[in-house]
Amino acid sequence: MHDNNSVPAASNFKVFDHYKASDELKVPKYLQDTYWWAYVHPTSVQIFERQWLVNLILWGNFARLRDAALDELGETIEGKNLQVACVYGDFSQQISKRLKSDSELHIVDIAPVQLANLQRKLPGQNKIHIHQQDSTALHFAEEHFDNVIVFFLLHEQPEEVRAKTVAEAMRVVKPGGKVVFVDYHKPHPANPFRYIMVPVLTILEPFAMGVWNKEIIDWVPAGLRPRKMTKETLFGGLYQKVVMTR
Repeated sequence: MHDNNSVPAASNFKVFDHYKASDELKVPKYLQDTYWWAYVHPTSVQIFERQWLVNLILWGNFARLRDAALDELGETIEGKNLQVACVYGDFSQQISKRLKSDSELHIVDIAPVQLANLQRKLPGQNKIHIHQQDSTALHFAEEHFDNVIVFFLLHEQPEEVRAKTVAEAMRVVKPGGKVVFVDYHKPHPANPFRYIMVPVLTILEPFAMGVWNKEIIDWVPAGLRPRKMTKETLFGGLYQKVVMTR
């Protein structure tokens, strides 16, 4: 176990204003092959970085889901906080607005184009630090963060990648700290979106059905199981918020 008050030298730790892409980290093949159109190609940012569009993609629920996640961290967010993966829209900006003056938000992503976009959205904020890192192998000490938030990332990852991401999120949170997951969920049988979303997800997001058919807790290793867990579903069960307290 690393010292909880330090970050390993190999962490690629970069203060926000000095972020530069790493030549050592490559975009994973599954992400390049499956999501080049949404997250990897520079044009994707120009297309999807629109608040109205991300809200439309979530059937008008973006703000509701965003606030449901952030409310778990409090109206005022304290301590060291980690956001795993960039998010289109004002998700990170809203976290920043809630941060206490002496608190920090660290954001990791593997795609340089996403981090460059984030830098444009959040210029000159010394409470925010961005890192080019792989969610499956975070270069942070164990029990380093007070809170971790994973917003609509798991459904974009293959099963084995998803399991590692969940394990890493649990590894880096402090005892008593929260890991907040928001993602898709298998809707109730009476929800018409249950039938609309199957072809949509199957075609555009081929790994997404994994979060319909399995509970997030099932990807947590035995040694990192939470002391407490709550689960809430929203919009007729199409979305879920799972909060694990280490």
